Amino acid sequence: MKFHYYLLINPIAGGGNGKKIGHQISTLMEQKQLKFTILETKYRLHEAKLISELSSTVLSSWNVQAKKAKGFFPLLVVIGGDGTLHQVINHVSDQIPVAYIPAGSGNDFARSLGVLQPPQQLLEKILQTTAPRKINILSCYDHTTDTHSLCVNNVGIGLDAAIVHTTNHSTAKQQLYKYKMGSLSYIRAALRALFKQKGFPITIECNNQSYYFKREFLCTATNHPYFGGGIKIAPMANIYEAQVDLVVVERLPIFKIFYLILLLLLQKHTKSKYFHHFKAQTIHLSSSTKQFLQKDGEDFDKASYDFILSSSEQLFWL
Repeated sequence: MKFHYYLLINPIAGGGNGKKIGHQISTLMEQKQLKFTILETKYRLHEAKLISELSSTVLSSWNVQAKKAKGFFPLLVVIGGDGTLHQVINHVSDQIPVAYIPAGSGNDFARSLGVLQPPQQLLEKILQTTAPRKINILSCYDHTTDTHSLCVNNVGIGLDAAIVHTTNHSTAKQQLYKYKMGSLSYIRAALRALFKQKGFPITIECNNQSYYFKREFLCTATNHPYFGGGIKIAPMANIYEAQVDLVVVERLPIFKIFYLILLLLLQKHTKSKYFHHFKAQTIHLSSSTKQFLQKDGEDFDKASYDFILSSSEQLFWL
């Protein structure tokens, strides 16, 4: 079977890593005399427009007929970070296969799948793959706004969302990424958020049980163990299970927070009495107080939330 590869590249992903890797991949494809087209994002959320145009013109669902069809099958190859991939899966059919070469600063989705490898190796994997496979992702329905979205990594309310918001709106972020010091931007934002984040009430319904917490600090639904660029917040989570893992951490005195962070780094945080974990096929999560929200690193302004979280699937060419 022959392919026409559509390279959707976010050149500013990972502080310019997307542009570098995109050039490497296109050069290799030229050397291999492969048929490909390059599409670069030019502004924030440009992925949505590009995917919409591709879906209406060239992209095709994968099925038995597609395997037998003559000519070139159009294969979408995303080169960018988790945020780029987030935009893509929210605007492409779940029956259209997506190949992915990570080029971001966190790359937690690729990490969870064990595909954090050099771009050249990932390209070879893509070229050798003969059929897509279904990979679990998160489905998030918000009753408050009557909107639905998909996530490859996490949905977070509270501390992690406040960190993402602070990082994304930092004037120093791009300069730090430019000099390959993006982690400093995240640490700086984390310290600011640690002191500012207040406890907030949440209600959780899952597995025919209801739970109410008065002063939560962090509330993250995750598709796999990682968040924040390799931090194993939920070691019990498994991307190959069609379930949602929810991590909840209570608000603590600041000195206890730093101790909990130490436990997190030592992978002993799950034993803390302030750490709570829920696993279910569907989780109903609601918060009446306004909090920051993040979905795969995309931040949203403070609001109250009423979510139904569940597992969904997307075809990936990995």
